[in-house]
Amino acid sequence: MPKSMVIRNIDDEVMLKLRLRAARNGRSMEAEVREILRVTASGEPGGDFWERAARLRAATAEHVQTPAEVLLREARDER
Repeated sequence: MPKSMVIRNIDDEVMLKLRLRAARNGRSMEAEVREILRVTASGEPGGDFWERAARLRAATAEHVQTPAEVLLREARDER
């Protein structure tokens, strides 16, 4: 059965960061806090990183990716 909790005296800066993070992830602040708690409590290392990486891959899937070695070679050739 789901439980509820109330957290008081949260700094304004923390609230702003949570609000921005929730918006970035397309969630409500409450859903974002639940996700933070779930990942933290489950001990998933880097859970947030891998979620963001997956979203970035999905968002850029149609873009042409240039390998780093090609960019380095081009930069050297311009000198």
